[in-house]
Amino acid sequence: MARLTARLTDVDVDEAVIFTSFHQSPLPLALLLRTAGVPRISAISDDYPGSLLDVRHRVPQGLPEPERALSLAAAAGFVLPPGEEPGLRLRTDGVPPAPAGTGPAGYLVVHPGSAVQTRACPPELAARIVRVLAAAGYRVVVTGGPDERDLTARVAGTSGIDLGGRTGLVELAGIVARAGALVVGNTGPAHLAAALGVPVVSLFAPTVPFGQWGPYRVPTVRLGDAGAPAGTPGPPAARCRGIPACPLWNRAGSSRRCGCWAYRPERRRRPRRSWRGRSADRRGSRRPAVRPDRR
Repeated sequence: MARLTARLTDVDVDEAVIFTSFHQSPLPLALLLRTAGVPRISAISDDYPGSLLDVRHRVPQGLPEPERALSLAAAAGFVLPPGEEPGLRLRTDGVPPAPAGTGPAGYLVVHPGSAVQTRACPPELAARIVRVLAAAGYRVVVTGGPDERDLTARVAGTSGIDLGGRTGLVELAGIVARAGALVVGNTGPAHLAAALGVPVVSLFAPTVPFGQWGPYRVPTVRLGDAGAPAGTPGPPAARCRGIPACPLWNRAGSSRRCGCWAYRPERRRRPRRSWRGRSADRRGSRRPAVRPDRR
């Protein structure tokens, strides 16, 4: 922390705008910036910031993350030029070419992995997607990080082009930029595709709101039950036990842990306690659940 504060002091920043996600607090970083002598700090904060923020911005819940960030920038005095529409944009002049073997532009990219399991496509489903697309005549490229080589090899099989572990973020941008579309869960490459203007087929698990976290301003097809009651993140849930409606259910025969509260059939509410300490839900009990009004 001392080294970071010293580095911020050496940079001699005139102004800082702290961009956070809706569930993150900017105040710890604001404290470091104040300690480093930054004179003006802007951030979105539901918590009272005291003197840590010069511009405390508030936004409604459910706003798409890019619009949330842009509203903060505007509140800090950095407004989009007249006539410019908001959107994600990534410069492509420094993007490397796709690796040899992918062929000309227009292939389809399937990215099965994710740092969070609940947002990843089940391997069996991803492999089936690759087989069906290849059988329909499409060239399919399967991408993944260095620790996902086994996953991408399994998903690509003999039908797809396996690039697992062969791409960093820059190389992945080069592959996605020349794709006809990207098939992916709600994870980073979906937003990379949106910044490159590449259509997204979104296997979006309803652990977070799609309108807030989905690909922004790019042609998107969302697969799955958008109305599934799983929009509230929570502690790791117990196994789903094969509930057919659960969009995270692995239909190959084994369940996976999901991060929502909606699919916990074994979870039962505790009986409500009355003011006398007895169960108000106990059958046959005639005791009132609240103290009677004695006037």
